[in-house]
Amino acid sequence: MPRGSSPKRERQYEHIKESARERGESMGRAEEIAARTVNKERARSGESRTASKTSTQDMSSGKRGGQRSHSGAQGPTYDQLYAEAQRRNIQGRSSMNKAELQRKLGR
Repeated sequence: MPRGSSPKRERQYEHIKESARERGESMGRAEEIAARTVNKERARSGESRTASKTSTQDMSSGKRGGQRSHSGAQGPTYDQLYAEAQRRNIQGRSSMNKAELQRKLGR
């Protein structure tokens, strides 16, 4: 976490990192996800010195995460399905669309 971050942001960082680890992300990837999320929230609330246009005008990370969750209306993203197909070594995955990947994965 950046110097001078609030205790609230520290707790948020740890919570996000632990959630990512529980989902099976590596420690490095979990830390990256947590840092990016917290930094975006800091920028959106005016807590950081600089902020990109995307950070302040794009949808919040909470809303974005809800749209891309496995339990969302459309289920997992194409990239998430492709990564799972890759882990399972499913042949022909590179030429499949989202619906085909879902069928092959039994979703």
